[in-house]
Amino acid sequence: MKFCVIGLGRFGYQVATGLAEHGMEVLAIDSDEAIVASIRDLVTHAVCMRVADEASLRSIGVDEIDTVIVATAENFAQSILITALLKKRLNTPRVIARAINDIHEEILKLVGADEMILPEKDIGIRLADKLSSPFADIIHLAKDFAVSQLKAPKKFVGKKIVELDLYETYGVHCIGIKKDTQQIVPADPEYVIAAEDRLIISGNDEDSEKIAKL
Repeated sequence: MKFCVIGLGRFGYQVATGLAEHGMEVLAIDSDEAIVASIRDLVTHAVCMRVADEASLRSIGVDEIDTVIVATAENFAQSILITALLKKRLNTPRVIARAINDIHEEILKLVGADEMILPEKDIGIRLADKLSSPFADIIHLAKDFAVSQLKAPKKFVGKKIVELDLYETYGVHCIGIKKDTQQIVPADPEYVIAAEDRLIISGNDEDSEKIAKL
């Protein structure tokens, strides 16, 4: 799969190099020569240019890219223009755009962005979740549904997962077990829970908290 990252600030740079590390083909674009030089050996292609119109995008092959990440959020107008060109003129299959606030996000949605990301907002929400939650790790898949990790309650130790009737009793599923080695293994119904285990559970927040309080 081919990716293009337009704008190599902190966010764009990390996305581009992270995708490349995962074996993806990445075209990285920025108007700063020094930044482009620093990333050139870390991605498939790196181009120094200021994206201004449809022709400039086509000239470097962006019209052949599967997914484009528009990371130029600080330049409000430019990010909107680029997103619109990608969706309306180049028919890019998937455009992910970074937004700096809710209004920016709404405008990006209106011009066709398939997905909007507000990194600072997302980090703030995750930090709030972590600080206010009894779970070691929690990832919200919806407003009140999450996958979370917690230390096995004492009353679970020595029992098989199937014996606990987790869904019937608590409304959650155990989808994995994290051992001391940091290895996560699928939850075998016949697995006997040990004191040092951490349970990976999925369910809504209210039901998950019932187990956390045991």
